[in-house]
Amino acid sequence: MNDPAPSKLDLLYFARRVVIQQATAAVAQTDTWIAQEEERQAHRRQAEEMRPPPAEWLLERGLNKTNLVAVHVGGCWTVRKSSRCIGVSQQQALDALRQQVPSCTHCRPDTALGILD
Repeated sequence: MNDPAPSKLDLLYFARRVVIQQATAAVAQTDTWIAQEEERQAHRRQAEEMRPPPAEWLLERGLNKTNLVAVHVGGCWTVRKSSRCIGVSQQQALDALRQQVPSCTHCRPDTALGILD
């Protein structure tokens, strides 16, 4: 019961141990976050590498899916997020244009394919 009060030096050493313990825990938490983010980035890169290349030519289908509405160059901005487009080969795009499927007025696949100059 008559324990002497800790000296100022003892209190400073105690404070130092607490700070080291907290800093070590903070560094460990930060290292965990870094490892998780590196793993997420690696998965993103892997998914991007596995993604097939975009189609060079697109056929836009109508609402009934049998009616072809237009031929587009693969990167045409007007159909970028459209679910009604299918990727086709250059020959299929040429055939569609020859069968009077309209050419997109924005990306001009008829010019890109050499049908119109």
